[in-house]
Amino acid sequence: MSSKMGLSVGNSNACNVGGVGIAIGGGLYSPAKEKAANRGAYSYNGRWWQPLRRIRQILVSAAAARIKLLLPICMLFAVLLLAGRTASLMGWRSSSVSPAKGGYTVLINTWKRNSLLKQSVAHYASCIGTDAIHVVWSESDPPSEDLKMYLRKIVEAKSQSAHKPNLRFDLNEEDNLNNRFKPIKDLRTEAIFSVDDDVIVPCKTLDFASTVWQSASNTMVGFVPRMHWLDEENASTAYYKYGGWWSVWWMGTYSMVLSKAAFFHRKYLDLYTYRMPTSIHDYVTQERNCEDIAMSLLVANATGIPPIWVKGKIYEIGSSGISSLKGHSRARNKCLNDFIALYGTMPLVPTNVKVVDAQGEWFW
Repeated sequence: MSSKMGLSVGNSNACNVGGVGIAIGGGLYSPAKEKAANRGAYSYNGRWWQPLRRIRQILVSAAAARIKLLLPICMLFAVLLLAGRTASLMGWRSSSVSPAKGGYTVLINTWKRNSLLKQSVAHYASCIGTDAIHVVWSESDPPSEDLKMYLRKIVEAKSQSAHKPNLRFDLNEEDNLNNRFKPIKDLRTEAIFSVDDDVIVPCKTLDFASTVWQSASNTMVGFVPRMHWLDEENASTAYYKYGGWWSVWWMGTYSMVLSKAAFFHRKYLDLYTYRMPTSIHDYVTQERNCEDIAMSLLVANATGIPPIWVKGKIYEIGSSGISSLKGHSRARNKCLNDFIALYGTMPLVPTNVKVVDAQGEWFW
């Protein structure tokens, strides 16, 4: 054939000349027929692909369901992480703070409970902020040499710092609750942590509270909040009620922190002993109760500001105390109102502020 025509020859080959389909040895070439043939081939070859495509659809659906399930969990985790980060930035962090400058003196009030005293001394000797331990001893017989030797060895063994806390017994000739607030000579710290021999505050919590006190050293900072409220009032007098823990929990307010576990400045030992009305000393001596209310009134009267409650877990290792006696609430009501009458005013300041170590909380 002429080369001008631009054709090629073969048994099954075809070409298109001027838009016309021409086939050699196989009839007229048709692009539509070719597409149809290709579709048939795809359909035939796709038979094995169909199950795989179905499996793929199942896997995609399962993955989508799993994503829907995991998404809320991831969002919750992100919220918790953000809350923890916020707490670290905004809250008190006990891991990043140290005890108040100079540490604190642990003032333990005890009476004929040597087994509890041993546990208490051993614990507070292990706290890094403890500079000294003073035991208020008001028994008729002085502590035995065996007891003093045992406690000194315990302090030496339990102390976590190079500086070993100084252990001393403050001896008193009579059993009197006013003894727990007598001035102490040669104190090296401004901070006093007053505590009963049957109360254990974890060291981390105690050191955190000492930093809180450092920021407000004129007031009391403690772990046992109590409250008062006006119960009756007439033209001549007002009667107040003393509220325990459940009253604080229900009302959401407090005006005292008890000296059974509280920080205060050492100057209040002098004020309590030498400046507070002697009539209140006599009252505490006679009633054998309410020295903690007297100290709360003293600090509030001197400062005009409320105490600070630090929320923290504390442990009472004793089986009983004055608070477990029958008529305790009635006696506390009477103490409160009698003291107010002696002061001539109500110095207690209510508050609803609660200090929490943010590092130990899930949410700020």
